[in-house]
Amino acid sequence: MQVPISGYVKEGFEKVKTVFEENFEKRNEVGASCCVYYKGEKVVDIWGGYRDKAKKQYWEEDTLSVVFSTTKGLSSLAFALLHSKGFLDYDEKVSTYWKEFAHNGKESITVRQLLAHQAGLFTNDKKLNYEVLTNDEILSNCLAKQKPYWNPGDKKGYHAWTIAMYQNEICKRIDPLKKPLHVFFKNEIADALDIDFHIGLPKDIPQHRIAQLIPFLPMEAFAKKDSGTSDFGSILKGILNPFSHFYKSMLNPPHALNLNNFNNRKYMHIPLGSAHGFGNARSVAQTYNEFATGGKNLHISKETLAELETAPIHPKHGKKDLVLNVDIPFSLGFAKPSEFQNFGINYRSYGSFGAGGSGGFADPEKKVAFAYVMNKMGTHIANDPREFALRTATYECILQMELNQAKLKNETSSIRL
Repeated sequence: MQVPISGYVKEGFEKVKTVFEENFEKRNEVGASCCVYYKGEKVVDIWGGYRDKAKKQYWEEDTLSVVFSTTKGLSSLAFALLHSKGFLDYDEKVSTYWKEFAHNGKESITVRQLLAHQAGLFTNDKKLNYEVLTNDEILSNCLAKQKPYWNPGDKKGYHAWTIAMYQNEICKRIDPLKKPLHVFFKNEIADALDIDFHIGLPKDIPQHRIAQLIPFLPMEAFAKKDSGTSDFGSILKGILNPFSHFYKSMLNPPHALNLNNFNNRKYMHIPLGSAHGFGNARSVAQTYNEFATGGKNLHISKETLAELETAPIHPKHGKKDLVLNVDIPFSLGFAKPSEFQNFGINYRSYGSFGAGGSGGFADPEKKVAFAYVMNKMGTHIANDPREFALRTATYECILQMELNQAKLKNETSSIRL
């Protein structure tokens, strides 16, 4: 049965659509969307497949899906806007903005160290259950009292859930109207750019617009992969060991233990900027495009854009992430290109990728904004084969276009001579 594919592809980017179709044929795709901006122009905007496991409901143009840690990128773009407005200094101590934070060895942690996942605050000693997550005062106290797991700046470990919790507390204290992070994002970015992305699913969005999350099966974690990245099975020990850094970071809040909870609107409504983002590829790519092309609509300062494009500062003792057990450098809340996950052209690129396969990034060098969103979870830590194939096809199309343009320019110059 042919899978329904819809959308638009500009001439020269047909290969992206071909790969998108191959994802359904060869890589077990169920429903997905892919969007690419190049030099400020939307050159790919496609969607297809089904938004439910039973494959009865089509993935539509306005279908939204949970994107897990891809949300971190959108949250950090909002944080960058706070920097651009002059409310935030990345090198200032967190305690300057939030005095209660200066507790248990956190007095000197800078915003930059926190956003690089080097603060040692990758979990919380308190179980961050629904009652805690929905009570601002209790959650704030838990975060403020937490003791770092190492001397901040010495090591790094993925703050899977806590990173945006800390960003939220800072945002509430530095925004003139004391808005929490998800409200600041909505008002200053989503509404300003007319973007259909939400940190915490709004209650007025009807269920038929939401793609059903389809968790991976345990057997899929050990299946042969068609990409060179690490297998999710390699970190199964961390999932099964409640004392591991991986378990403590990834599975607290405890509702993350059961992936089907992300189909439960009780949890979907919680505005957690680390993982509770709902959108599609169009909304993610559109947001990154604003930053990849100079931030004119949002009046992003050149200083802020330069900060985002700066190479990451590695911790003092080793590059390996103590939670993920791989080298993924982070800077200002974003993943940066590395040998393990080499997106974009060079270190100037920045983005975020979510559990299961979604991802989005800005490449200021080529002025590219790319995003991929799906509902069937894959099992890679990074470089999901579906996303990787689409990303690779995108850059192959751009390279071919540039070669054609250079050839035409040379031919024109020869004729003039």
